[in-house]
Amino acid sequence: MKNSKSLLAILAVVLGLSVSSCQKTKVTEKDGIEYSYVEEGSQKPENGEYVLYHLEIKNGEDSVIYTTLDQPFPGYLQANDSTPTNNGMDEIFLNLKKGDSITFESKAETIFGPNFPPFLEEGEAVKVRLGAFEIMDEAGIQDYFAKVMEKENAAKAERAKGLIVEEGKTIEEYAQENNIEVQKTENGLYYSIEEEGTGDEVTPGTTMYVNYAGYLLDGTLFDTSWEEIAKENEMYDPERPYEPLPVNVGMGQVIPGWDEGLLLLKNGSKAKFLIPSPLAYGENGAGAMIGPNSILVFDVEVTDVQK
Repeated sequence: MKNSKSLLAILAVVLGLSVSSCQKTKVTEKDGIEYSYVEEGSQKPENGEYVLYHLEIKNGEDSVIYTTLDQPFPGYLQANDSTPTNNGMDEIFLNLKKGDSITFESKAETIFGPNFPPFLEEGEAVKVRLGAFEIMDEAGIQDYFAKVMEKENAAKAERAKGLIVEEGKTIEEYAQENNIEVQKTENGLYYSIEEEGTGDEVTPGTTMYVNYAGYLLDGTLFDTSWEEIAKENEMYDPERPYEPLPVNVGMGQVIPGWDEGLLLLKNGSKAKFLIPSPLAYGENGAGAMIGPNSILVFDVEVTDVQK
């Protein structure tokens, strides 16, 4: 870990660990962090090898700040004798051995450096639990993460199937309440063609120029290519162009709901897409306005088609 900022990146891919009473205590030369071993391992990684670890961070009230208990991947760190030790956190992480179980407590500014999370106070107590459980070479860690990713993708696909059904009921209720006559595709996209277009049917790879307005299910506008709608919703940005978006349809350039929906339209078509979250931005969401598992509503208009 080259500096304190790198911990923030690590936290997104590590797993929580529960530990018990301490047995051996040390103090880092930098920052004076007092850390204790529940268990101390003996195998150190060689240069170029990776040590895999579990990590859990709590505030002074024992509320979890970061954990990978619900994440597919543990934390990992490549051993390198030339990596500089800039702070106490570096000392602890760079000296991890397989089998280490460590716990310590310090101030937020010490744990995270100057860029500590905004929801913490500078001197607020932060509790850390850390456990190194494996050492792997380059080939080993690539194989490990490939298997974990395969398993996670399968689990994610199963979760998506359930959400398509569950959110479909919500979409149907929304459509009924708003007097929208919708049709449903086999994949779970709901759509309403409000004005038929003309010309040939669109095929994958065709470039369509599309005006759009995207809303959350509660009516909140999150993006639009129409200047007047942006102004009406106090979202006008003079720095961006307001013009039709070119989309090479059916090629994965846009969310699945758009890819499927646009192939149902022709030049001049106007339509509404009601998109369940697995066909939109899924479990991750997008930006500040589109949260995880958000159902989206789009008004779209095809202004041109070029094959």
